[in-house]
Amino acid sequence: MSSGKVHQYRKKPVVIEAVQWLGGNFVEVDEFLNDAGCKHSTFPSAGLVVIETPEGTMTAKQADWIIKGVAGECYPCGPVIFGETYEKVQ
Repeated sequence: MSSGKVHQYRKKPVVIEAVQWLGGNFVEVDEFLNDAGCKHSTFPSAGLVVIETPEGTMTAKQADWIIKGVAGECYPCGPVIFGETYEKVQ
């Protein structure tokens, strides 16, 4: 049980799979989401990918990253947050 005090926590290192939605890579994004088993709709002419997530429907815009999380869930992440949170595995 917590004492109610504030503590600092570090995010555990986790390796994820991700693809960046660039607007022209419809096939790559569609295959990524299909392989992950994630329900989605793509709208290349509008530059959007709509993804069903555990938190509800989310929309990825061009330049957003689409992440497959540790539990197999998929969700979009903006490029700035993605760049601050993840680094490419060599």
